[in-house]
Amino acid sequence: MNERVLDTYDARPRATIRQLILIAVLIGLMAWSCSAMNATGAGENGGKIALNILTGLLHPDTGLLFTLTKEGVPYLLLETVCISFLGTVVGAVIAIPLAFFSASNLMPRPVAFVSRVIIMAVRTVPAFVYGLMFIRVTGPGPFAGLLTMSLCSVGMVSKMYIEAIEDLDSGVLESLSAAGCGRLAQIRYGVLPQLMPNFASTAIYRFDVNLRDATVLGLVGAGGIGAPLIFAMSAYRWNDAGAILWGLIILVLVVEWISTRIRIKLTRGE
Repeated sequence: MNERVLDTYDARPRATIRQLILIAVLIGLMAWSCSAMNATGAGENGGKIALNILTGLLHPDTGLLFTLTKEGVPYLLLETVCISFLGTVVGAVIAIPLAFFSASNLMPRPVAFVSRVIIMAVRTVPAFVYGLMFIRVTGPGPFAGLLTMSLCSVGMVSKMYIEAIEDLDSGVLESLSAAGCGRLAQIRYGVLPQLMPNFASTAIYRFDVNLRDATVLGLVGAGGIGAPLIFAMSAYRWNDAGAILWGLIILVLVVEWISTRIRIKLTRGE
């Protein structure tokens, strides 16, 4: 018996050569990628700027951090949160019918295919490009950021909604169909009660993503706190930049804690 085990072990497929080749290819790709990195801008000035940023974080402008005017950090953070929240709500609402039309277990294949192509096209364009497009249409301001967040939310949220819909228990739908319920009634009474926790959890997660994206969109004039941050850094006002960064850090931590608690409540019932 032991001899048979040893013979089987000796006859095992040996992948050592393939593993070595794969490792060599990966190392070669990493070396080739590193060769394209250019650090000529890093030098004495780069170290001084990094030190100034750290100094600004350690000594933020408390007047800017606690003032309640439109130029203050609290107002800018509130504007960023509003853009993210409304963008998430609008995108999540638009994503619901798109997700149902794209679900292959609920809709005919041609309809699902066309809807998936639309969602894929929406997800292809980066948020930064959408922001530049809407700024040209509506002008700079929070409304352009709201439209950008809404459209970006549709792509990701629809994809996650589709996965949740296609993982549904088909037995519930078959029971409702046997009872004479139409397609809309099946969705209303058999699908939505199962999906609402997943939908809400996905929307909360997307709100976290939008909160960070809204900060970046502010750099192109789409409202929020991004533009004052880049202006402060461009003008070497490191104390102002430190105050804005501290506000962002505190906001992200608070929103992350609240959203995590809500998602746990929805998914686990705790």
